[in-house]
Amino acid sequence: KGRSSYACLNLISKHFIHESTRCYPFQWKTPSSFVLPGPIWFDNLHCTGKERTVAQCPSNGIGISDCKHTEDVGVVCSDKRIPGFKFVNFLPNHVESLDIQVEDVRIRAILSSYRKRVPVTEGYVEIKDGGRWKQICNADWTPHNSRVICGMFGFPGRRNIWKYRPKISAEMFARRRKPTYWDFSVNCTGAEAHLSSCKLGQQTEAVTNGTCVKGLPVVVSCVPGRAFAPTPMTGFRKAFRQEQPLVRLRGGAIVGEGRVEVLKNGEWGTICDDSWNLGSATVVCRELGYGTAKEALNGGRLGQGMGPVHMNEVQCSGFEKSITECPFNKETVDCSHEEDAGVRCNIPAMGFQERLRLSGGRSPYEGRVEVLTERNGSLVWGTVCSEGWGIMEAMVVCRQLGLGFAKNAFQETWYWAGQVSADAVVMSGVRCSGTEMTLSHCLHHGENLQCPRGGGRHAAGVSCSDTAPDLVLNPQVVEQTTYMEDRPMFMLQCAYEEKCLASTSNSVPANSYRRLLRFSSQIHNNGQSDFKPKANRESWVWHDCHRHYHSMEVFTLYDLYSLNGTKVAEGHKASFCLEDSECDEGIEKKYECANFGDQGITVGCWDTYRHDIDCQWVDITDVSPGDYIFRIVINPNYEVPESDYSNNIVKCRCRYDGHRIWMYNCHNGGSLNEETEQQFPGLISNQVTHR
Repeated sequence: KGRSSYACLNLISKHFIHESTRCYPFQWKTPSSFVLPGPIWFDNLHCTGKERTVAQCPSNGIGISDCKHTEDVGVVCSDKRIPGFKFVNFLPNHVESLDIQVEDVRIRAILSSYRKRVPVTEGYVEIKDGGRWKQICNADWTPHNSRVICGMFGFPGRRNIWKYRPKISAEMFARRRKPTYWDFSVNCTGAEAHLSSCKLGQQTEAVTNGTCVKGLPVVVSCVPGRAFAPTPMTGFRKAFRQEQPLVRLRGGAIVGEGRVEVLKNGEWGTICDDSWNLGSATVVCRELGYGTAKEALNGGRLGQGMGPVHMNEVQCSGFEKSITECPFNKETVDCSHEEDAGVRCNIPAMGFQERLRLSGGRSPYEGRVEVLTERNGSLVWGTVCSEGWGIMEAMVVCRQLGLGFAKNAFQETWYWAGQVSADAVVMSGVRCSGTEMTLSHCLHHGENLQCPRGGGRHAAGVSCSDTAPDLVLNPQVVEQTTYMEDRPMFMLQCAYEEKCLASTSNSVPANSYRRLLRFSSQIHNNGQSDFKPKANRESWVWHDCHRHYHSMEVFTLYDLYSLNGTKVAEGHKASFCLEDSECDEGIEKKYECANFGDQGITVGCWDTYRHDIDCQWVDITDVSPGDYIFRIVINPNYEVPESDYSNNIVKCRCRYDGHRIWMYNCHNGGSLNEETEQQFPGLISNQVTHR
């Protein structure tokens, strides 16, 4: 009937309607249990289909209706998108009533030998219109246009093809076929994120020989970011990290997306989403070696950060080399991490997804991992040896396939009937740091396969998820709650049984004392899904002394190091009770340990391990006075997948004078893999050579 309630209208206009999405209306009688409160804003809507919002459609008038909520309408949107895009901006004197929509745009390599190269960085710019690929006349083409085209295809910059590739240009004209030209010219400023945002000009003038006025088709040459640029010796780099990065992305499921964080005064912080748009997001993407931005995300959609909010109301022109060069408002008192800005960037088409697949699963998000590799001169599909297979390897698989984050890593896949012809093992010894773009970039045995158990039912498998939790320890709580306690051994019997004391406690009398460094841990879940222990409830281990269940035997590690990096004391904490201690405003607690309840940490909540509970300490009885570094690691064995492991470590400077102890300069440090790569920088290049 064309009627809609306010609640439905909000959902439709904000999330479902897109100019390239087909929508199919339906009518139903709303069950009384689904009736929504509030007014009915529209009745007798009559849309042409070209309106940008239903508010522009003719109706009885806002709030004028004789309907009840049992007559609320809805839509079901097709997941099939209408190909291509429309031009909405036009040069002056252009007939704006024209409905100009094209089906696709591409860069087609000039020479056939170049078309096999990945990625394609230079070639003709072609528009698909009316089912045919057409070239663009270069009569009014500008370098700004080329910059936009390159950005769309994941490249941060362009270069002058006539200056750098004279040989290609000569061969191009020698071998070109008679082109078919598109009817319009394009005028970009260079700051646009997509060709559809450029202004469309007048129809181009054609001459009798079928060429444009200047007789040349448009050719562009793009500069790939370092992560996607092939080198003669090592191929594609495993991961690209700037020497001194000022900007980084965190919490994204795939390459080129994440929450934007900037470094200021030695501390990482986020950007408030006020005035956040595609222009500013594109500056971030180009700075990191990607193309233009596909989306400028707001509302902490890729997880909430920790620490300060460094920038607010960022206003970029689109030509800045770094987001730190853009004008912004330093006042961030009205911003919270619920408003953290994020980006999704265009990245080059590398073809990585074509060399990997999941087979036999119940959904596209799970299955046995099968790899396409070359054997005896032909390409064959095969399995991956599951020995040593874990979450980090599964993360890389899910990222390579564009399926989000790893949910589980499986070392047996007999319950998934994969392709029988692909049972043979073609890859073994896989060990990933988790940052690789493809599984082939991880360390592995190469052609020297070693897999005693074989493939088939023992092949590696994964399940993937669009979302993942993200645990972050609050460093200020650690710093503010630290103190020292001398406690007699007879009061530490349970802690002794759980191995929470130093090894020297094995041979001391019961009336002796242990000196304990105590502190509280406040662990937040800033991700997009709940953090739950890997083991199900039936597998939890009962500890009779403390009278509770352990859902994870090692949940956190506590270590004290000398300034030269030598470990002088250590401790650990099992997750005897993962629960929601407190939550952000508006979020209800979901997990509670009482009465053998479910364990976990809800998104937006935190779990507090108080300083006065057993094992929430480091035994420093044998430690000499001095200056030290204290480190806490959450989820150290990566038992539970997270969207970001880089914030799982907190480091503090620690001073102990023999009578007192205190922490200072506590901060989130990084993941264990990042620390390893910092201590052994050659590991990155070494991993590239093992392909």
